[in-house]
Amino acid sequence: MSKVGSTIGHTKPGPGEYNEPGAKAVRPREASTLIIVRQEDQPKILMGKRAASHKFMPNKFVFPGGRLDMIDQRLKVDSDLQQSVLQRLQKETRKTVSDNKLRGLALAAIRETFEETGLIIGRKSSNLPATSHTGWRDYFAHGVTPPLEAMDFIARAITPTYRSRRFDTRFFMIYDDHIHTDPEDTGKASGELLDLHWLTLTQARDLDLPAITRQVLDIVEKRMALSKAKQFQADAPFVRFIGGKPVITPLSHRT
Repeated sequence: MSKVGSTIGHTKPGPGEYNEPGAKAVRPREASTLIIVRQEDQPKILMGKRAASHKFMPNKFVFPGGRLDMIDQRLKVDSDLQQSVLQRLQKETRKTVSDNKLRGLALAAIRETFEETGLIIGRKSSNLPATSHTGWRDYFAHGVTPPLEAMDFIARAITPTYRSRRFDTRFFMIYDDHIHTDPEDTGKASGELLDLHWLTLTQARDLDLPAITRQVLDIVEKRMALSKAKQFQADAPFVRFIGGKPVITPLSHRT
């Protein structure tokens, strides 16, 4: 069942966030992002600030992530998403969308996190694919493979129609057990995200966030209240805009 609401999460959208004056309708690009949860007395997540020069969400704090590349869809790795996660990703997609593309979205989240933060989310492996892609080649040079089996798909959101840049974004979540490097070492970050910090949910909510990011924080908090086994079975909200209003549809692995 879908729900229609006037706000997303606990905040109203900022000026121009949902409707950019003069913008023509453009097709959204496939993208993904990764929420890394650091398990401490007060769990923390990694966020960074988009530069003022960015045309999409300037000066906003966001999770690492970015666009899906063709290499992400073609890459063959020695792990796979849990079946419940893949089934949720399959919901509300065209029949022509392959499972390789859906896995590629999870891989894109790993790659973009590596490029934007310098952190390597992976596990040791001797079965490493060969690739000419610079980002993936540098990642595999550390002797790791993406831990797809540990990635949870927790939300999907499509940027409103009248924006000059639009994305169809899948939000993935993973725990810090799978950080291969020092979680405090972001020295090799690309610089695309500024002010990278591990933040409690309370600290994050005090920042300048996109409205959808606030909703995802709520989803993360609710998911962490479940056992890890149940987290992988939980629905993933799908947020899109119909007639200028946000519509939320729960994506379930159940038929």
